[in-house]
Amino acid sequence: MAVPGNINSAGTKYYKFGGITLDSGQFLGPITLAYETYGRLNPQKTNVILIEHAFSGDAHAGGPGGWWQEMIGPGKAFDTDHYYVICSNVIGGCQGSTGPSSLDPQTGKPYAVDFPLITIADMVRAQKELIDHLGVHRLLAVAGGSMGGMLALQWVSSYPQIVKSAIPIATTLKHSPQQIAFNEVGRQAIMADPAWNGGAYYGREKPERGLAVARMIGHITYMSDKSMEEKFSRRLKDNGPNFKFSNDFEVEGYLKYKGDSFVKRFDANSYLYLSKAIDHFDLADNRSLPGNSEAAIRFLILAFSSDWLYPLYQSQEMVRHLRRKQADVTSLEIKSSYGHDAFLLEVEEQTRVIRSFIDKTYHGYRVVDEYEI
Repeated sequence: MAVPGNINSAGTKYYKFGGITLDSGQFLGPITLAYETYGRLNPQKTNVILIEHAFSGDAHAGGPGGWWQEMIGPGKAFDTDHYYVICSNVIGGCQGSTGPSSLDPQTGKPYAVDFPLITIADMVRAQKELIDHLGVHRLLAVAGGSMGGMLALQWVSSYPQIVKSAIPIATTLKHSPQQIAFNEVGRQAIMADPAWNGGAYYGREKPERGLAVARMIGHITYMSDKSMEEKFSRRLKDNGPNFKFSNDFEVEGYLKYKGDSFVKRFDANSYLYLSKAIDHFDLADNRSLPGNSEAAIRFLILAFSSDWLYPLYQSQEMVRHLRRKQADVTSLEIKSSYGHDAFLLEVEEQTRVIRSFIDKTYHGYRVVDEYEI
């Protein structure tokens, strides 16, 4: 058992395998997946939780510096005293898994935009190779927020017989035109940067300004009007306007900081590929998700009151869709002023609900739908 307050992790590991055939019909291989594990696998291998990261996330979900460190660990929502937690970076990314910045074995140079277009289903298909490699034949839960929630839903769609429960958080069954539009503006910002050079910028100047602007646009959608008012209001920097086209307001400086820091850890081409994948994600038809008669999968769907990137109505549609198929659904709207970022910040309420849901699922208790979105 892990020491209380600490987390068992061997750091980032890498699984390399031959490859997969993508939804496009193209073959991608060889493939490397970066992943981390926390806690201990029980002898029956029945205590496995797969954590899915959001758009710009990586495999380092738990432990110091982990993007969900407040949720993964002993006594936390994903309790590593009892469960074995896995998180992998998706293909198409740039945090250790194969993506457009990886070397193409055919040329010995980075793929760049010769990297094939991928889907959320392709990402899950690659993760299934990792799960098989680890000898895991049943997932107690698949959980994630935003793009991570899409991946959790795709796991249920692609491999319903091996998923016992899913926890999609602050997500949707498909993108709306507005959500696609925001992503397209970000993509155009990157491609309008002269340094993008048709995607062939590796080894030379990178399209940092375009990528920074794309991140600034995205970050606005992660917050809420209220959270921005509370954090910045209309406060000016340096005690007043300088009557120049520079960052007069604190919120301007904050967005610039977020954009500039993002380019140090993320690849512009990965931004293009991942944003396109989530735009094409669509599980809203009647055949995509299994009903209770097909697979007895439990769902916990969480949404946040101030999230306008993935607003409440999209989670409500998800709940109605699943209930029409007689699925076992528990749902909750969490009151928060943080906007979409609430899934990273509202730890206490998420912990209470998620820990209870997972414990009941693991021990075979019926999950009572005591909440309503």
